Amino acid sequence: MTPETADLFQTRAYLGPERYEELLRECGYDVAETFEHSRLVVEHQARKLGLGLYLNAFAIAAARCLGAKAMIGTSGTADGQDRFHERFGFLPVPHTRRYVEQYTEDVVIMLYRSAVPAGEHAGLVEQLETLFPDATVSAEQAGISLSQVSGEETTRRHGVRQCVSRLVAEGMRNDSSDSCWQPQHFDLGREPDRVQLLELLDSGAVREVLDTVEDQLTELVTSREPRLRASPDAVERAVTTQLAGAGPQEYGTWVWYPWSGRLVHLLPREEFRLVRTDRNRGRIDRAQQRSLLGRRVGVIGLSVGSSAALTFAMEGIGGSFKLADFDALSVSNLNRLRAGVHHLGLNKCVLAARQMMEIDPWLDIEIHPDGLTDDTMDAFFTDGLGPIDLLVEECDTPYVKVAAREYARELGIPVVMDANDRGLLDVERFDLEPHRPLLHGLLGTTTSEELRDLTHEQMLDVILTMVDRDRLSPELSAAIPEIGRTLSSWPQLASGVALGGALTAEAARRILLGHPRPSGRFYTDLEVLTAGDRSTVS
Repeated sequence: MTPETADLFQTRAYLGPERYEELLRECGYDVAETFEHSRLVVEHQARKLGLGLYLNAFAIAAARCLGAKAMIGTSGTADGQDRFHERFGFLPVPHTRRYVEQYTEDVVIMLYRSAVPAGEHAGLVEQLETLFPDATVSAEQAGISLSQVSGEETTRRHGVRQCVSRLVAEGMRNDSSDSCWQPQHFDLGREPDRVQLLELLDSGAVREVLDTVEDQLTELVTSREPRLRASPDAVERAVTTQLAGAGPQEYGTWVWYPWSGRLVHLLPREEFRLVRTDRNRGRIDRAQQRSLLGRRVGVIGLSVGSSAALTFAMEGIGGSFKLADFDALSVSNLNRLRAGVHHLGLNKCVLAARQMMEIDPWLDIEIHPDGLTDDTMDAFFTDGLGPIDLLVEECDTPYVKVAAREYARELGIPVVMDANDRGLLDVERFDLEPHRPLLHGLLGTTTSEELRDLTHEQMLDVILTMVDRDRLSPELSAAIPEIGRTLSSWPQLASGVALGGALTAEAARRILLGHPRPSGRFYTDLEVLTAGDRSTVS
């Protein structure tokens, strides 16, 4: 509020007119040059996102721009409002703190001196001050009647939205298109991130805000020290120490998923990963977890391969991924892919990348939505960071299956594959055996060039040779002659695809950690392994 509305000042009512004017004189200010900094009311969810910080900064910026030599206001102390204002340069006036029945808390007078910008947000205040004149013009151009409310309040309310929009980089827009698969991260400790997040909220694109960071902090401190669980007070003290003076809403990272409209509050990356993989301990220790997160994995074919990719992401096998598949999700894929009807028509790489990012938004994922071709083969296997560390090959095209292995063998990259029948796991340790025959020699000396432009019958014959037709399950053996006649394609079940994700993940983890996992073919035939005579109880 400006001096013209001084009769409405809460500070004047709190102190009484005479004491109010006397206090200003003691501080060296005149009533005509002192503005009131009123309490701001911010909806709970927006408060967690830092909106109160920007409203506060903009109110100070507006007062400075309008000529205020000082700002004065009342601050509550029960929830730390006084400490919040101190971060903007407000200081408590001595001997003004007392209990106020109306607010059911102690209240103190706070004073801000415009000539001495202070506080950790001084830079933000100055930045907003330069934009205030334009924000005022925007309010008038918008047709807002300044007679409806005080001019300063009208300008402030409209100006917040206008100036925040101006601060955002031109390219900052949400993207829910089919090609979008990368989340955006916001650290409220960085002023540009705060500005961008406010613009996002103002856009109306956020459909849901999820903030469980306080529960995550509890998980963090108890995963570090499990014995704390016996004492809620000890947990609370540990969380307070972890926050180190920061408010929970400002701690960690806000992650925006444009394809779902969700904004999620998470712990910082390293702490999030520590908690997320905490239950891996006892099977994968911390040092091994860090080692696995430093590895780069390529996945070709995101039908069966999607199960592998998601299992890898959940288990923390790999921190960087390259995904290749030209195909889009169709209705018939829903019998085995973890997806919903709202994903139909979405490229399988994009689908897998989104799901992986929803498990760990800090993964480094590169997609090849046109599949693996002669033009993209080099980029997929190697780039400025060097070759990938492991290949999961799950595509259906014989040429690509062999060409990918030729690249892998040349670069010394191990290859794992699940054949989705009888739990067949195929491992080729080209990192240890640089001259090993491709596919264990089942195709002889056949090269990828010889597998171009095959007829349907030729392709079928090559695939059956690759998977060893004599070891197929009776069901698949009976189904193959019907493909193209009474069956539209290869029969596959979700249970088999899920098993393939488990088998490839187990093999990949052992290979990347240097544990024994030799080349070869291995069957985990559930029908055989769970037959009646295998029961361990009578």
